Amino acid sequence: MDPLLGDCSLAQLAKRKSHKWREYPPDVLPAFVAEMDYMVAEPIAAAVRDALALGDTGYPYVGELGEAFAFFAARRLGWAVDPARVFPIPDVMTGISEVLAAITPPGSGVVLNPPVYGPFFLRLGYLRRRIVEAPLRRADDGSYDLDFDALDRALAESDVSAYLLCNPHNPLGQVWRKHQLLTVADLCQRHDVALMVDEIHAPLVLPGAEHVPFATLDHPMAERAYTFNSASKGWNIAGLKCGITVAGSADSAAMLTERWEALLASHHGVLASVAAFTKSLDWLDAVIAQLDQNRALLARLLTEQLPEVGYVPGAASFLAWLDCRKLGFGDDPAVQFLAKGRVALTSGPYFGTQGAGFARLNIGTSAELVTEAVRRMSMAASAQ
Repeated sequence: MDPLLGDCSLAQLAKRKSHKWREYPPDVLPAFVAEMDYMVAEPIAAAVRDALALGDTGYPYVGELGEAFAFFAARRLGWAVDPARVFPIPDVMTGISEVLAAITPPGSGVVLNPPVYGPFFLRLGYLRRRIVEAPLRRADDGSYDLDFDALDRALAESDVSAYLLCNPHNPLGQVWRKHQLLTVADLCQRHDVALMVDEIHAPLVLPGAEHVPFATLDHPMAERAYTFNSASKGWNIAGLKCGITVAGSADSAAMLTERWEALLASHHGVLASVAAFTKSLDWLDAVIAQLDQNRALLARLLTEQLPEVGYVPGAASFLAWLDCRKLGFGDDPAVQFLAKGRVALTSGPYFGTQGAGFARLNIGTSAELVTEAVRRMSMAASAQ
């Protein structure tokens, strides 16, 4: 593994006090929450150390964040971002919630594509917005696609006010293609609904895939959309609490400016994000190379040790969506993997009813710990 990432020693990782390393007893290998095991990039660590050395622990200032994200977006995403339309937020879900609260009426419908990131369901419930499902279509080979007929029907419902699109998709690691995004844009325009695009995993698109930021489309909806991104997943700094919203228009930017007190990021998160987007691209490259190796390794290990488990390697990120229905573990295989194998995966039903019989495995770690996770999963299956 690249020295920039550390060695992912289990003894060292176990000293951490984050949710991932404290949720379960010490004998459990945690591979659930979307948090990687790699050491933080040195420019990020230096930015936070320097702030602490100055006693610089106050409220956040946007500073260079807009310019930093614009630099990254231009170099890695092919996106010319106006820095003045980049707004710090505490995290992507808080940003989405605040925008939805501002631009959609209480009780209105918001369309989702399950199986999809569990907090979408939770936050919409807190907002008292009605969830309208347009489930993804699953092919015989285990791959997924957007179901545009289902999406059209969902968006046509009388009280639907918004669509929340996840790209790259969590938990699948799917990267939607340009022609698909243009169809999404056409449907949203036809039904006159707001569009929220969660692109938090875009920095982690893997070799062989290309992420198309929605805002780069030559379509009127590009100006009406809100794009959400963050350094939190790509550089593993979720605990520093800073994401970004990119407004598609001046009116959207004005709304975000008005709500700035509800969207305060962490000061250290802002500083860390600037360092990530501008000074830590070599570290990101090392992560992408390791994840590319890990997804190939996982496919081989499952074929050898758990051939009953279906896995289509994702095109982005460090999350693996596993079809465990042939194991006979019921709707929530993660329960059995934990009880019988002492390895913690994320529950499939957390991502919607379409996740019954599935589990999500985090492979953002060393090859050795990916191998150990599969060994424990296989042990659980053998104990069945």
